[in-house]
Amino acid sequence: MKLLNRSALSVRPTQPFVDWINALEPTMGDDDLTLDDVERESTIYLIPEMDTPEALETFVRERCVEILETELRAWEEDERQWPGKLDWALFQEFVRVEHSYLAIDLDDETPLEISEVDDALLLDSEQD
Repeated sequence: MKLLNRSALSVRPTQPFVDWINALEPTMGDDDLTLDDVERESTIYLIPEMDTPEALETFVRERCVEILETELRAWEEDERQWPGKLDWALFQEFVRVEHSYLAIDLDDETPLEISEVDDALLLDSEQD
């Protein structure tokens, strides 16, 4: 095990986020995604170590648009289809965050790799 010098932020969708996804391509009845369906694809962001709730809130507020863009792009590339203004209010409506102070890597064999997040990477992970 390796202790990473990071904290972790789990970004989980809310029902309004799921409603937006379902409105992208309206379906009939049971074909709509549920909150449980979408939560299975929630994202973990590694962030600098945060030792106070105030520091965490400041950091998340500063990065909320960037996080929202990543979350929305995972479901719809066309930014014209995205909901109104991307801001703190929409962030709070569309996602909830869970903070973990420690991030531990349990994989003793595979070294960590760094790659830039781009649309191709998001699309590849959706197809898996």
